[in-house]
Amino acid sequence: MSLLAQVESGRKTVPRRVMLFGTHGIGKTSFAASAPEPIFIQTEDGLAEIDCHRFPLARSFPDVLQALAELYTSEHPFRTVVIDSLDWLERLIHADVCTQRQVENIEDIGYAKGYTFALTQWRDVLDGLDALRNERGMGIVLIAHARIERFENPETETYDRYVPRLNRHASALIQEWCDEVLFATYRVHTKLQEEGFGRKRAKGIGTGERIIRTVERPAHVAKNRLNLPEELPLDWHKYARFCGPNRPAAEAPADVA
Repeated sequence: MSLLAQVESGRKTVPRRVMLFGTHGIGKTSFAASAPEPIFIQTEDGLAEIDCHRFPLARSFPDVLQALAELYTSEHPFRTVVIDSLDWLERLIHADVCTQRQVENIEDIGYAKGYTFALTQWRDVLDGLDALRNERGMGIVLIAHARIERFENPETETYDRYVPRLNRHASALIQEWCDEVLFATYRVHTKLQEEGFGRKRAKGIGTGERIIRTVERPAHVAKNRLNLPEELPLDWHKYARFCGPNRPAAEAPADVA
């Protein structure tokens, strides 16, 4: 068959590869637990209050690979694999690198090469997740905490922004691999208050509304390949509406709240 005979057209619905990062306690795990038939690979002990299926707590990097292998080779009803969380998985990866290189701390590997060596283990994880997605039809949700980094933008003054709490090399690799990188946060407004003597101070006001931001802005990294609205409620079902072949247009997001 010629290559031209294999040309496809139209939208193709495929399982999503999603990273959700945000502040602690905002509801990242609950978001993932609402995905279709999820199974959690837990690298941190924080799922006790969530009604979900989960592997035993992974205490080493081989434990994580074994869980991925079980999902690939065994029959099961699960449709989504969730890693909770990436920053604790990174600790296991760094420990594995240290064992292989016979050092006590990844910083003991000169010239910061330890973090580059760790990309091998990260690629092993992503290859395993790709196999589950492409051959077993499973969706992927990766959960991470957030941190604030100083970003040196060559076009502007330096400013702070939220990023996943990962080494920058690993973070760049995972963000590129994912279809969506979503930032979970609280909606906050600011109000100027009089302080006397003509001075004013900005005060943050929050309603507790939890949202996800889907497009990169100076305050945070994010991306999506679905033409999502810039903001959505922190609700898997609101996000999932945009994943199918008949997804709504991004210019009409008013009814997703």
